[in-house]
Amino acid sequence: MTVIVVSNRVARPKSDEPAQGGLAAALLPAVRHSGAIWVGPSGRLIEAVGKDALAEIQPLGTGALATIDMPSAHYHRFYQGFANSVLWPAFHSRADLIRTDPQDYVSYREINAYMARALLRFAKPNALFWIHDYHFLTLGAEMRERGVTQPLGFFLHTPFPARSVMVSVPRHRELVRAMLAYDLIGFQTEDDLANFSEYLTRELGLDSEDDTYFVSGGTTRLAIFPIGIDVKAFADQATKSAARPEVSRLRASLQGRKLAIGVDRLDYSKGLPNRFRALERMFEMYPETRNSVSLLQIAVPTREQITAYKSLQTDLAALVGEINGRNAEVDWTPIRYLNKGFPHSVLAGFYRSAQVGVVTPFQDGMNLVAKEYVAAQNPLDPGVLVLSEFAGAAKQLDAAVLVNPHDVDALAQALMKAFTMSASERRQRWNAMIARLEDSPLAGWFSDFVDALENARRPVTGIPIAMPSPATAPAMSELGTAATH
Repeated sequence: MTVIVVSNRVARPKSDEPAQGGLAAALLPAVRHSGAIWVGPSGRLIEAVGKDALAEIQPLGTGALATIDMPSAHYHRFYQGFANSVLWPAFHSRADLIRTDPQDYVSYREINAYMARALLRFAKPNALFWIHDYHFLTLGAEMRERGVTQPLGFFLHTPFPARSVMVSVPRHRELVRAMLAYDLIGFQTEDDLANFSEYLTRELGLDSEDDTYFVSGGTTRLAIFPIGIDVKAFADQATKSAARPEVSRLRASLQGRKLAIGVDRLDYSKGLPNRFRALERMFEMYPETRNSVSLLQIAVPTREQITAYKSLQTDLAALVGEINGRNAEVDWTPIRYLNKGFPHSVLAGFYRSAQVGVVTPFQDGMNLVAKEYVAAQNPLDPGVLVLSEFAGAAKQLDAAVLVNPHDVDALAQALMKAFTMSASERRQRWNAMIARLEDSPLAGWFSDFVDALENARRPVTGIPIAMPSPATAPAMSELGTAATH
């Protein structure tokens, strides 16, 4: 069986490049060691779309990376429009940030259809397709319409929202019905699966048995596959990173002070304003922490053409300036704020140098930074993870200092607890968390999903969901009713 992995972002295999997002960082080692073929956009846009342009295929460990040039006529509306101005905010329970245009949905459908055509060349008898994330909700249905009968699986890296939020998405019924073309749909947590199940039951009236839903043409199985990391590889990287000049400079600059670290994409779901306010609140509540601790926040810009992200970047820079202006001394800056990425070989050393790891999103699918921070620690003198209870990782890493990131005072107290925790308690908590990580490694996540997809395969006797043409997208005046019917 040849596994064809499909995602909208592919990792560049050079080790000296800045770390990718969670999806790409997770798939890179998995593909390298599994022999899979990873298919995704090349990063180049083309004008002519007479034929789908396969840019190149290159080896990637035992597998391969195949990249595709995308049509410029639709890609920006697909990516910046429907995917990241509608689905991303909705899936992170921020319906108030949904911004849409009927043409964005048309482009979303067109890109999914374009990718389906490109994937036909990989539809060999022994192929198995594993589609990733919210960019390609309708891809499975498009592939079925083009005669693909091979097993189709889908994994959602983000949360899936409550039904009351999902119905805010224009054409939500059409999107979810299209997802039922997949034989297997995987989620990060039980809550995500429960939300999706409630939608299928209450909005679509579907019957189920043991998380398997019955649709025309077969069945769709739902299951949980919490994504992991390669614990040993990351721990080894953290040990070796001490020799990196960036890590040496960081440690020398601390001058005996303690350090907390946060590493996030610059996104409104990550809770960065409250994280910064909590640090200042800790100085107010515990004056002895002034001039003795600081936060290194790496916030990598993303989706910079979207209004909500432009505003966030401006607001965060202003907030950091205000907090540093009120609290800094001539030889101490409370928040070290960097808007650039670093390769994992450097990040691993930063994690190991920090006494506290701060992962406090308002909503997150899993958040691999939390797991990487734990894996990078010195077993004899580990740091403390402060973790949002709304991150998917909290389901496994319950020995972290769990916190509600909306409560600034509680977050300030959690930071103080982490900075002052005894060595014995730190080791006890770390041992519990590292054991959980070792029990659910990245390789296991990959193989578990593939095995489940092979077992979930159904005979395709017809197209499960007839997808309307994207040209039938409703006018703007109709979108209000489309969101609730």
